[in-house]
Amino acid sequence: MNTLIQEVIAQIKAIPDPEIPVITIEELGMLRNITFEEGRLNVIITPTYTGCPAMNNIEKDIISIAKEKDINCSVKTILSPAWTTDWIGNEAREKLRKFGIAPPEKATSNKAELLGKDPEVRCPQCNSTNTVMVNYFGSTACKALYKCNNCLEPFDYFKCH
Repeated sequence: MNTLIQEVIAQIKAIPDPEIPVITIEELGMLRNITFEEGRLNVIITPTYTGCPAMNNIEKDIISIAKEKDINCSVKTILSPAWTTDWIGNEAREKLRKFGIAPPEKATSNKAELLGKDPEVRCPQCNSTNTVMVNYFGSTACKALYKCNNCLEPFDYFKCH
């Protein structure tokens, strides 16, 4: 693979999530695969939620990067396997926390939700678990709005799934 293609792939991997600009689509796990075959860059992405409004922006960003370098590009959105918060790496989780969003636990480690209980969510400001869900939907469909009972700060929690 030539240097130009590698540069374009690196730029695509570095596209920030339009709704959470501190992490990239790769760190979030939305960027599933990139191949270069027969003169065409093929990119596969997966939404965090079906109908995620950020998908159009992400696709446009990918195509724009390729077009700037005169590279043919196709972007395919796949829904299976469904995206999971388990695809968010530890470094990206820490970036979310520092940005003020409580990162999700690994979905498989959160047994409370299986029993119909709210998850134990740490406040990204003071690290307290004395928090309460205010609304199941936060600033976006993939986040819930919480409030910390210790520092009284509202914050988004990236829901597990």
